[in-house]
Amino acid sequence: MRAKTTAYGILLVLCVPFVFPTWWMVTSSLKPNADIFGRSLWPSHVSFAAWHDVFTMQPFARQYLNSAYIAVVVTLGTLVVASMAGYAFARIRFRGQNALFLVVLSGLLIPSEVTIVPLFRIFNSLGLIDTHWPLILVPIFGAPSVLATFIMRQFFITLPVELEEAARMDGLTRAAIFRRIALPLARPALGAVAIFTFLTSWNLYLEPIVYLSSKSMFTLPQALTQFTDPYQGQLWNVQLSAASMTAIPVLIVFVIAQRQFIEGLAHTGLKG
Repeated sequence: MRAKTTAYGILLVLCVPFVFPTWWMVTSSLKPNADIFGRSLWPSHVSFAAWHDVFTMQPFARQYLNSAYIAVVVTLGTLVVASMAGYAFARIRFRGQNALFLVVLSGLLIPSEVTIVPLFRIFNSLGLIDTHWPLILVPIFGAPSVLATFIMRQFFITLPVELEEAARMDGLTRAAIFRRIALPLARPALGAVAIFTFLTSWNLYLEPIVYLSSKSMFTLPQALTQFTDPYQGQLWNVQLSAASMTAIPVLIVFVIAQRQFIEGLAHTGLKG
């Protein structure tokens, strides 16, 4: 009992550096702007005025919706592409398979800053600047989906080959085996891919700055930089209110789905 209490005490101390910034962000959003950097960890007078100002100073509700639907579309698209590509690399044998997979993995070594200028010129020639298409197409079909493909491939490699052999004897095609057997068994890996893909898309900052210019098209990370007074001073309480509304839903989703996330990575392994 004493060892268990000690372990919980140590874990409680270790979690302070992770919990305290979120606590400070939320409580400071309830303070007047002049009191934010005071010593008190709780506002002397709780006020939700800054939370209201978030929606009156710019179209924050629209920007929230932009981030939400882009993250959902990118997540679903990545799941489809990564699961199909991962299954092909794991189960379909063809000449040059390993070499092609190494080429795909090389996408992890290329920083997004290197490719953003040529991508901007391509989307500009297509008339897609100041639209959400670049924020959707690049993560699904570009380098950001490489890690998802790798995780799915490693998971599919661990599945017993006997399952597919039995399915073939029952007359199932490759597509049917993938849809009816491989995908249902890959739920932990799909959950892990969905969580980190959603969080990556939700927190994307550089690409929206490059591709978007209209406030109604902004996503949340870009919108958080726009809360200033007429003299370009920082409205800290308003910014922290917007940051709280941005971060808290993601934290809730991660806390609820963390077991699925850990299970997916644990089952992925490093086989192959």
